[in-house]
Amino acid sequence: MKFRVDDEVIVIAGADKGHRGKILKVDRDKDKVVVEGAARVWKHVRQSQKNPQGGRLNKEMPMSASNVMLVDPSTGKPTRIGVRYLEDGSKERFAKASGESLGQIAPAKASKAAS
Repeated sequence: MKFRVDDEVIVIAGADKGHRGKILKVDRDKDKVVVEGAARVWKHVRQSQKNPQGGRLNKEMPMSASNVMLVDPSTGKPTRIGVRYLEDGSKERFAKASGESLGQIAPAKASKAAS
């Protein structure tokens, strides 16, 4: 999965289709993301010492990563994410629609000849 926390995404499927928000959490094992303001549910909380008031909490639930697309920073439209190697050997993410860089993933690897 190529999503990162704080990426701006748009929901492309489901009840919140069209909603824009930042990614708050990424679960790579389950292939799910939590998007700010999307997939909100009421969680009923029982009274306890930790929560003496009890009541209902409105919280975001995880959604499948396939239901969101990254928003291209230059155009503001949904785009796919690609990975490319730079000349110095480091990897970066880029928006496929515009080719704009989305930040470095990994630094250049050290040469194996040195070992």
